Amino acid sequence: MVALILFPAIDLKNGECVRLIHGDMDKATVFNVDPVAQALEFEQLGFEYLHVVDLDGAFAGRPVNAHAVEGMLSRLTIPVQLGGGIRDLRTIEGWLSKGVSRVIIGTAAVRDPSLVREAARLYPKRIAVGIDARDGLVAIEGWARTSTATAADIGKRFEDAGVGAIIYTDIMRDGVMLGLNIDATLALADAVSIPVIASGGLASLDDVRRLLKPDCARLAGAISGRALYDGRLNAAEALTLIRQSRENVRA
Repeated sequence: MVALILFPAIDLKNGECVRLIHGDMDKATVFNVDPVAQALEFEQLGFEYLHVVDLDGAFAGRPVNAHAVEGMLSRLTIPVQLGGGIRDLRTIEGWLSKGVSRVIIGTAAVRDPSLVREAARLYPKRIAVGIDARDGLVAIEGWARTSTATAADIGKRFEDAGVGAIIYTDIMRDGVMLGLNIDATLALADAVSIPVIASGGLASLDDVRRLLKPDCARLAGAISGRALYDGRLNAAEALTLIRQSRENVRA
């Protein structure tokens, strides 16, 4: 059984902490103009791991909000996983050397799977693959384009590569509070041996309870964004549920 981790999300656009709807950059809501302060707040609330995405970087194909990320890394004690615009080994090595615990490769995992394999060989378990799906097909370039590959197609490419995790996002649920796509996430987890993290749509404490059901025990975690920012998901209650679940397993 995997110990579920709840990752609070910080999405960066123009140096600010935002949330999108369906990944649309024109539908961004600014929740905090100071992402470092937001990251510290999440740490103080008791979260164990932070999920950060450079949205501008995902579209540009290179890091754009580096200053904000570096500010977080300099202040936090909890680990950070980072995605967005990470498409070559130099960028991967740069972020890992600056203190990022795990880098997330999305577009390049579709277009250049050899990069993922080489990075995972050099940095075992410190590479995650971001699989973002729209109607079952994987989207790339900040979700601006859709490939012909399915989530399972991409995941199976890296079965024996030493990848630390797959982060699976249902784009049509992202930012709209419809709940996680548990069925699709579990289907991917069944298709691969790599730990899978659920993303997109986590909306309430009921979603956390669902993730703690026995059939979700093979999932490594879930990412929450908008629900934490607008108060629909109470961080203390969610983390208490997860902690109690772990204690029950140990007992």
